Amino acid sequence: MEDDESPQIKGVVIISLPPPDNPSLGKTITAFTFSNPSPQPSIQPHQHQSQPTHPNAQHNTDPPLQSYPSNPQLSFSFRRLFHSTPVKLFSFFGILLFALFLYGSVSSTTTVELRGRNNDDDDDDKATSFLFPLFPKFGVLGQKDLKLQLGKLSQKEKFLTHRDDGDGSGVVAVDSSSVFPVSGNVYPDGLYFTILRVGNPPKSYFLDVDTGSDLTWMQCDAPCISCGKGAHVLYKPTRSNVVSSVDALCLDVQKNQKNGHHDESLLQCDYEIQYADHSSSLGVLVRDELHLVTTNGSKTKLNVVFGCGYDQAGLLLNTLGKTDGIMGLSRAKVSLPYQLASKGLIKNVVGHCLSNDGAGGGYMFLGDDFVPYWGMNWVPMAYTLTTDLYQTEILGINYGNRQLRFDGQSKVGKMVFDSGSSYTYFPKEAYLDLVASLNEVSGLGLVQDDSDTTLPICWQANFPIKSVKDVKDYFKTLTLRFGSKWWILSTLFQISPEGYLIISNKGHVCLGILDGSNVNDGSSIILGDISLRGYSVVYDNVKQKIGWKRADCGMPSRRLRKKNNFIPDSML
Repeated sequence: MEDDESPQIKGVVIISLPPPDNPSLGKTITAFTFSNPSPQPSIQPHQHQSQPTHPNAQHNTDPPLQSYPSNPQLSFSFRRLFHSTPVKLFSFFGILLFALFLYGSVSSTTTVELRGRNNDDDDDDKATSFLFPLFPKFGVLGQKDLKLQLGKLSQKEKFLTHRDDGDGSGVVAVDSSSVFPVSGNVYPDGLYFTILRVGNPPKSYFLDVDTGSDLTWMQCDAPCISCGKGAHVLYKPTRSNVVSSVDALCLDVQKNQKNGHHDESLLQCDYEIQYADHSSSLGVLVRDELHLVTTNGSKTKLNVVFGCGYDQAGLLLNTLGKTDGIMGLSRAKVSLPYQLASKGLIKNVVGHCLSNDGAGGGYMFLGDDFVPYWGMNWVPMAYTLTTDLYQTEILGINYGNRQLRFDGQSKVGKMVFDSGSSYTYFPKEAYLDLVASLNEVSGLGLVQDDSDTTLPICWQANFPIKSVKDVKDYFKTLTLRFGSKWWILSTLFQISPEGYLIISNKGHVCLGILDGSNVNDGSSIILGDISLRGYSVVYDNVKQKIGWKRADCGMPSRRLRKKNNFIPDSML
């Protein structure tokens, strides 16, 4: 019978872990198949398949095991396997699927850790990367920060399909990065910040992490009319620190100022920045030493240009009670990542991961060592001539199964990633369509309460609400669609109810998506911190793309103490 003549097929999967002293070798997965076939003459490599012999000869010893693809009997084994019993078939493929699942489930996090360590033994003169902590901050209750820097914007401006300045620097940097712990939350603080050490001797300053701003600046010790107190002793520059008006970075900063004025006759370079929340900062550019800790624990310092702000206005005055300024992380030449990349210290890659748990926090990094290998969703960056924002084209927005409108109909729009905005902003049509869709929650037991002014729309329940988890079943997931008009081929960014709702001080649930009619050019979606939480978001200026994946954004305290020994224990 056929079953009697079939060889006994077995499958084996061997997973070899890397040696502890060299984890960068990674894991090895080897699949074997072997059988006890009938005796036959030795098989030469040029033969295509084996022929079965009489079953009485099966008492001979088995041939030695061979690893795929060196086993010339492998094609025979697989063909006979599909004619064997279902139990054998399912057992063999079950082992393979389990091995692949095990590999995929650990590869992403393992890879991130390895990439952060694999340069520990490199020479100090090589470029490196930087990881920043994000710390909790006590801000203004319900503050709606929107630190999106305003330039000379054109309505309905078209995207450019290519940016010809490559990685944003004139220097080719090696593969490296650095990580900074981050803390803060959307509500009630409304900000995320990290630590920079500047000056000689170095002093620590708290800066808001802002991918929507070009210039890094901090409140200075200088005569001022409207100045913030700051979290630390104010930075005090010397005359030698002041940047000249003929400096190339001075021209880059002043090109997008409101008046667009550049006067080379001045001895200093003045700047004036307007933000979308009607805040502003006025000051001069200075150059001083920035002190960083590399991923292998070594310390480095270099001169960078930043703003010495002396007059601030708007909500900035409120935030400067506990922070010292803003870290500009956009694509502009004066931004911190661009300056570090131009000196060959890092690749021009920026990333952040904001925790969505109650404690807030997270981390950010400069360089590409901490970009996850697996599971990333990528979209191309879109460019305009007048701004250096991180933006891309969006094809559609869905609330549950309902498609929302923007610009009067469903068509290509713009979306900006802005870590300096506490909340997310939709264009007017999409916002009104979303609000209309949310009217259905009134029939489910939630009643809109206009007395709660935390945000424009808040609902009261007939039961106590302690967290968004208590009411998330009343709401649906928002889905942002990119790339293809066909849903199955699209790249998706999904925002669960936790990504657009907050619980106010009154115990009400409030909508964290706001009307963006007066933000930027009025037609863009601004994706703020509330919707970026729980994602690792990467802005790759070298490959000109933006990516994201779901992630746990916590950082081990032990690693922070080892790599960033200037961080107080109370911050970890």
